[in-house]
Amino acid sequence: MNITADNRKWLDDFNLSHPLVIAGPCSAETEEQVLKIARELKNSDVSIYRAGIWKPRTRPGGFEGVGAIGLKWLQKAKAETGLLMATEVANAAHVKLALEHDIDVLWIGARTTVNPFAVQEIADALQGTDKIVLVKNPVNPDLALWIGGVERLYNAGIKKLGVIHRGFSTYDKTKYRNIPEWQLAIELQSRFPNLPLICDPSHITGKRDMIQEVSQQALDLNYDGLIIETHFDPDNAWSDAAQQVTPTVLKQIFEDLRIRKVTDDADDYNNRLARFRVDIDEYDGKLLEILGKRMKVADKIGALKKEKNVAVLQNKRWNEILGKMILDGEEKGLSEEFILKIFKAIHQESISHQEKIINN
Repeated sequence: MNITADNRKWLDDFNLSHPLVIAGPCSAETEEQVLKIARELKNSDVSIYRAGIWKPRTRPGGFEGVGAIGLKWLQKAKAETGLLMATEVANAAHVKLALEHDIDVLWIGARTTVNPFAVQEIADALQGTDKIVLVKNPVNPDLALWIGGVERLYNAGIKKLGVIHRGFSTYDKTKYRNIPEWQLAIELQSRFPNLPLICDPSHITGKRDMIQEVSQQALDLNYDGLIIETHFDPDNAWSDAAQQVTPTVLKQIFEDLRIRKVTDDADDYNNRLARFRVDIDEYDGKLLEILGKRMKVADKIGALKKEKNVAVLQNKRWNEILGKMILDGEEKGLSEEFILKIFKAIHQESISHQEKIINN
């Protein structure tokens, strides 16, 4: 896949002085609701109006969207406000209806991205169109699956592409609805720097009072835009009420966000940055050296367990280490979330070392 500057021309053509903003209700509920929100967003930083027409629900019985009638409401909103219209599509039938109603932007949701057959069906249905198509990350942190979804669209001749980072599901209890796993999005960004990257703080947080914080984090990481769920009466929204903000709050978020420069050409900045990076490189080298020594100790433990026919995993010992590291990490200004990630990875590598010794 050869994503070039031409593939982000659709974004550059907006000629914005700020990141792209896509906003609107999680779900289109009524014609009045769709139009009211669109009118309130018309004279703001919003360029694209979003509304879910078909809503995939985890379990049956919930509100699954108004269906095709909602597309007519989006047409009216576009005619009145001039905003481009966006909605989610999950199959070829959705694509057909969206194209018939001249929807400008289509996105593929996280539940659909996990299914290559469904993505291919959508790609085939879109072949030959010039619509903007955005791919949300899959539910689980699988970078190859996310890239694969983009590749299927690219191979179908879709040139106006972008991705949406909406976070990843986890069994662990965290402050997020879907953990960001920023490093996966950064890795995608580094591999395909011309592929527009948009953050969905609504789905990452699941809480309206965290939208500002996560939006700023995304902009600090040089994201190209934001997609934020917006409703004039969030508490009574028919879906995802807790993560929607009012148009007034959304506009305040725009005011409060700080747009960072990509870089700075000043000599002072570059000289100081170079010195800091030398320090980082030195510490990274020391980290690798220490980790290598730690794994040599794990090898010795593996040899001892093999000699005495003892199981590799010792849960009591592992829980003791984890508890101690979390406490020690807090004293050094390291978050519990970070400590858990680091030491789970170290523990897994240690187990792998011991298993190789025991089984050889």
